[in-house]
Amino acid sequence: MDSTARERNIARARLKFLQSAEPPASVVPEKIRDSWQRSKHWGIGIDEVTVPYQPDYDRESRLMRAATPVLDRLERTLAGSDVCVIVTDRKGWVRDRRVGELRLSAHLDRVKLAPGFSYAEQFVGTNGIGMALEERRSSMVLGTEHFNERLQKVSCAASPIRNPISGRVEGAINLTCWNGPAGSLMAALVQEAADDVERMLYESGTTCEHALLEAFRQATHYGCRPVLCLGQDLLLANSAAAGRLTGDDHRLLHEAAAELGHAPRTRRRVQLTGGRSVLVRCRRVDGPAGKAGYLLDLTFDDAPTAEEPRGTAGSRAPGGSRGGDTRPCPLPGLAGADPAWNTVARTAARCARERVPLLIYGEAGTGKAALARAAHAFAGTASAPVVIDAADPRYGADGATAPNRPYNAYEATGPDDAPLPGSLPYALRSAPAGPGRALVLLHLDAVTTARAPAVAQALSAAAARGTWTVATLGRAPEGADTLLRCFAEAVTVPPLRHRLADLPALVDALLRRVGAGAECSPEVLPLLRRQDWPGNVRQLESVLRKAAAGRRTYRVEPRDLPPSLHAAGHRALSGWETAERDTLVAALLEADGNKLLAAQRLGISRTTVYRKMRAYGITLPAHH
Repeated sequence: MDSTARERNIARARLKFLQSAEPPASVVPEKIRDSWQRSKHWGIGIDEVTVPYQPDYDRESRLMRAATPVLDRLERTLAGSDVCVIVTDRKGWVRDRRVGELRLSAHLDRVKLAPGFSYAEQFVGTNGIGMALEERRSSMVLGTEHFNERLQKVSCAASPIRNPISGRVEGAINLTCWNGPAGSLMAALVQEAADDVERMLYESGTTCEHALLEAFRQATHYGCRPVLCLGQDLLLANSAAAGRLTGDDHRLLHEAAAELGHAPRTRRRVQLTGGRSVLVRCRRVDGPAGKAGYLLDLTFDDAPTAEEPRGTAGSRAPGGSRGGDTRPCPLPGLAGADPAWNTVARTAARCARERVPLLIYGEAGTGKAALARAAHAFAGTASAPVVIDAADPRYGADGATAPNRPYNAYEATGPDDAPLPGSLPYALRSAPAGPGRALVLLHLDAVTTARAPAVAQALSAAAARGTWTVATLGRAPEGADTLLRCFAEAVTVPPLRHRLADLPALVDALLRRVGAGAECSPEVLPLLRRQDWPGNVRQLESVLRKAAAGRRTYRVEPRDLPPSLHAAGHRALSGWETAERDTLVAALLEADGNKLLAAQRLGISRTTVYRKMRAYGITLPAHH
């Protein structure tokens, strides 16, 4: 098929996808199909480019210092050609652009592909930069494959730029040109450019980072035992360790290493968050400037220390098998790369695609309903899921009573055992059903034993008509056997305190969700990481919403957070103590961390300020 015919077919498939609820046609490449679905879920416009602008950024960042020599070389090589070279940071903000042709430069200005603008996928839709950062791999978008029509005059190829020491994506490099036959050449050139920038990043690394990387390479050169290397701002793990540790496990192991690090070699058994234990052999790694970090050899205890609860992350119902796939599964609107979270997300996405009834366990606020909605959207369906709350007062305290009717087990159904209008079974049976539909029942644990059979019949009837049925709960329901038999698979959403490594991605996603147009300063994340978050993601979203609404700059700063997040006390405070702590935190933030100035403003001694800070566990970001 020639390129012109291919473009026509892609354009027709895109138009049909935009006008219907069906997934894109198979003529569209798989990666483009997935990106179109994410773009449609995010509500990206198709005829205007509307992207945020951030004029103030660090033009001397480590990424740009490494990328500038590569950009200079490419600019000389491509001078006079219709090719543009662009570098973005890890969030998609354009940091530099080199264009060899004035006409192309003018077009890129019109579509805001210029320094200071963000080309992340959630703002622009399908494009090379956004896909490379979203999927963490090289991507190419040709002409009509762009989601936004304004971008369809050009083709682009992009590749993520990874820190060669930490493995973290630092940004992306992109080549854009007018539509033409240069696709394969662009893909090779952009990958070569990304490799050059990564080499420059390695050469600019600190001596401590190099010492840790060398120790890690030596430890993993032979054999495949689990190995973890920890520095102050660096974490390296081989696949044998990464697939078995959560973000909170990293924190526990770092704390254990710090306690053991005074001895050249030592070992200790550490209890992990999932109930297992691991034997840790710790070795301190030194660099030219002193201690660089720790190298940990791990021996996992594969015998569970306690019986694994039913419905754990990634498990099947009886007769199924436990899955071990922990690759990232980018569900629209959700964020995270923690292995346990990835298993949950991937299982939910598969169940939505295959219409397998799913039970979602988890603490309040972990995002169980959001997971169901995102998985349903990821399956390519346009209809929103029907969400019914079994704990809704309209159904009565027992989850079954019709409004304004006293509960009576013998009156819950009418003739022929039909559920009475206003009851929970009636609401479930009245929901739209059929292929492409989803029915989500919240708080399944609110259904009593007396009502369980009728609710189970309603769920089974919906599933029989092709509806994807999902239920959420925090504990086993009263009518456990009757209700649990309605679901073929179960997952457990991990609490936020067990996936703290996902905080940066979660914060970014939640700030986009609240529509704040803000980003989070680096000093905020340490304050967020040390919290227990009993309200989980819902509590984090509430904190960020209030902080973003009251911020003084384009970023959320530590002073925008509530006073309680600046303290780490281990006991409940009285009302008077809470007021005292909050007043002290506010004074310290107003004084930019100057204890003497804060003491003077409060009319107390500096000694008292230090004593109260220790008593309440108050800390301030390092730059104060």
